[in-house]
Amino acid sequence: MNTRQVLRRLEAAWAEFEDSYAGLSDAELLMPGVQGRWSVRDVIAHVTWWEEEALKHLPLVRDGGRPPRYSIAYGGIDAFNALMTERRRHLPLADVLRQHAEVHARLLDYIRAAPEELFTMETRFRRRLRLDTFGHYPLHARAIRAWRTRRSTSPAE
Repeated sequence: MNTRQVLRRLEAAWAEFEDSYAGLSDAELLMPGVQGRWSVRDVIAHVTWWEEEALKHLPLVRDGGRPPRYSIAYGGIDAFNALMTERRRHLPLADVLRQHAEVHARLLDYIRAAPEELFTMETRFRRRLRLDTFGHYPLHARAIRAWRTRRSTSPAE
């Protein structure tokens, strides 16, 4: 793999994620029950904070460091997600969507500027990038699509 191939994978998974909620109204984006109690808005915020985690930790990984374990720092990934959900719960939809676009653009800029050798093998850098981004987006795209299907096949109330 090279940088261009990684970027293609990332952008394909991103487009799939974005497409999963395309056409939904603001009201639909705020409906709970997409993944547990999360709305699409909450899922978008979740994807964004994991991209922020990538931006925070990839430079450390690139320099040979190891980010703190989520189990030690937060009591696990679920606890981290719960903490971040609570921290972002107050944000209006427009702010969540703006942050989503801005953070993704910063991530793409960072990846484009990273040395090619970080992508040619399965490095810790590439693994972290995959886990926080193009390996992560499809999980939520599938959940949103499944929710949309459930909604479209549910009898009207």
